[in-house]
Amino acid sequence: MEDLDDEETSSNNVDEVKVTNTPLICGLPDDISLLCLARVPRKYHSVLKAVSKRWRDLVCSEEWLYYRRKHKLDETWIYALCRDKLDHVCCYVLDPTSSKKSWKLIHGLPLHIVRRKGMGFEALENKLFLLGGCGWSEDATDEVYSYNASSNSWVEAASLSTARCYFACEVMDEKLYAIGGIGSNSSDPHSWDTFDPYTNAWTSHRDPNIVPEIEDSVVMDGKIYIRCGKSPVTPHVYAVVYEPSSGTWQHADADMVSGWRGPAVVVNGILFVLDQSSGTRLTMWHKERREWIPVGKLSPLLTRPPCQLVAVGKSIYIIGKGLSTVAVDVGDIGNMGRVMVGSSIPKLVSDYNVISCKCLSI
Repeated sequence: MEDLDDEETSSNNVDEVKVTNTPLICGLPDDISLLCLARVPRKYHSVLKAVSKRWRDLVCSEEWLYYRRKHKLDETWIYALCRDKLDHVCCYVLDPTSSKKSWKLIHGLPLHIVRRKGMGFEALENKLFLLGGCGWSEDATDEVYSYNASSNSWVEAASLSTARCYFACEVMDEKLYAIGGIGSNSSDPHSWDTFDPYTNAWTSHRDPNIVPEIEDSVVMDGKIYIRCGKSPVTPHVYAVVYEPSSGTWQHADADMVSGWRGPAVVVNGILFVLDQSSGTRLTMWHKERREWIPVGKLSPLLTRPPCQLVAVGKSIYIIGKGLSTVAVDVGDIGNMGRVMVGSSIPKLVSDYNVISCKCLSI
């Protein structure tokens, strides 16, 4: 029996060596094959993965991701975290370059988290992260799940240092930040956690300037800006900014905060905000003049508030109820007073509420 087992093991090893030594494309060196395959559009990557195990492993590898980004072949897709009519969380993806633009459902979301609220949603490298959250009968949790966009799979990731719900989530300097929010009884609301993907570990920090009531967040000029709710010290809405060089949070300038009245996004270093208080108006923060400038109004026939913003290149995607989507080109910011609508995508049949939107490039 031992001899038979040894023969089977040896046979398996030989098969593995054969698979490893098999060229990606017959008759071509692997580096030339990679040069060819990496130029295949992202929408066909699922087809590439079905060709062979070697092709599947390549498309899901860090080498593939690095090569496409290095040679500017990567394509950006938009991911939206939504809540359906049953109050369940779901995730959709959009290829903005597709001629037949339509949102597609991502399957496999862990069932036990679909009723959670206040979860963080962020993209880092080729992964999406769903962090923390809470429920009516569930305290804030430190659980984290990641979705690998290359392999199209969900797995449990390293847990947060602090249980959080309704908190800010941002990525800066290739690290993931989870900031403030509501925690469990033992959690510190004046804290933030950072995740380093290279060590696969979270580190906890504390600063009294962080308050639990988080309204919005954005990364601009290498700093994280958090728009907070009211605090006992200052009854008005204010914002704090994280300075990575000192590792501290400071109060942001009041004149900038005064116009931050809705979801925000940064394009080419410029902060844009969608004001939904009366109609739907896009405004921008002029750093040199220290004032908010109106960019233009959007037709109520196109936008369906409440909306979320995300940027791809020089276009802002305004995504509202039912995933109704409007693309606005802000490349020509000198042309004030009107908004150029590049395209619009009809809403889904169901009026899903959009919680958050992120971009991920492969």
